[in-house]
Amino acid sequence: MLVRFSSILILLAALTACGQQASSPNKASGVSAAGEPAATNFRWKLVTTWPKNYPGLGTAPEQFATLVERMSSGRLKIKVYGDGQLVPAMEVFDAVSRGTTEMGHGAAYYWKGKIPASVFFTAVPFGLNAQEMNAWLYHGGGMELWRETYKPFNLIPMAGGNTGVQMAGWFNREINSVADLKGLKMRIPGLGGEVITRVGGEAVTIPGSELYTALQTGVIDATEWVGPYNDQAFGFHQIAKYYYYPGWHETGSSLEFIINTEAWNTLPEDLQAIVEVAARAVNQDMLDEYTARNNASLVQLVDEHGVQVRRLPDDVLIELHRASAEVLTELAASDALAQRAYDSQQAFLSQVSEYHKISEEAYYQTRRLLSKTSITKDDD
Repeated sequence: MLVRFSSILILLAALTACGQQASSPNKASGVSAAGEPAATNFRWKLVTTWPKNYPGLGTAPEQFATLVERMSSGRLKIKVYGDGQLVPAMEVFDAVSRGTTEMGHGAAYYWKGKIPASVFFTAVPFGLNAQEMNAWLYHGGGMELWRETYKPFNLIPMAGGNTGVQMAGWFNREINSVADLKGLKMRIPGLGGEVITRVGGEAVTIPGSELYTALQTGVIDATEWVGPYNDQAFGFHQIAKYYYYPGWHETGSSLEFIINTEAWNTLPEDLQAIVEVAARAVNQDMLDEYTARNNASLVQLVDEHGVQVRRLPDDVLIELHRASAEVLTELAASDALAQRAYDSQQAFLSQVSEYHKISEEAYYQTRRLLSKTSITKDDD
């Protein structure tokens, strides 16, 4: 009887263990054995290429983390780290790819050295504007290409903001002709940097946090960053006299969230959906913020700080466009994925431009005409 009683206890213990195992969440898929979302809470780290809480660029991932936590009722909490707090800015891609951290926020063209096609998912010279970029990504096949491009690196990309058309940059000397670009040392990443080199300048890649000192000490002669809203925050007006437009190199710069694939696969489907919706919301909100803030900042730069806003001469823009076409064609020919992204973007640009001639462009022209008419009547 003692042996039989012991056998019953062993059997009961085994059955209890099996029951506990069956009811525990599946850590690989984030769902229970019954297929329902697990109650597991997740704690993620998100590293960025921007200074902590930097206006627009740095606050976007903070807003994203807040949205995710609220929509998930705290089941997914994400702690955001600025440039250098956990990893240096230019190591964000590798840190997320290795799984050192679950997420990152930055700009795809920073990774051109390892992924030639990456530039097409941020901005290319004389390319898509913000409205067109979002349309290409979400409704023109761009997002599918982006995810295919990042898949070998164990990453899932999502659009994470757009700054709109940027400024051409801050210069310590006037640009009156193409000759003034010769020997110019300029901080400018992506293909824009290659174009500057092609026309006789010298492109330098420096994180945003180091730009002020580099320009102040003469390490560089010029720098592009974003636009008035961000540039004023960095204080470039204190050390550079000339502020040039238009931002030919970044006509609608899309930023990115990147997620480690293994980390993504641990989330149940509802949390994955929350992350995607939050990223989409932040992507649009950043563009709205820049549209609202840039002009007010520009007025302050001009009226309070005496910044000289200059338009790049036509011959300079024409030469930059010529060199850009060469650089883009050569890049596409050097890499299969880059060729596909280039062809896709060019086809989309051609199609959308035709409609914009009678919609966006026509309206802007009409608005300028009405503005001039109003001024003339006031003078009368």
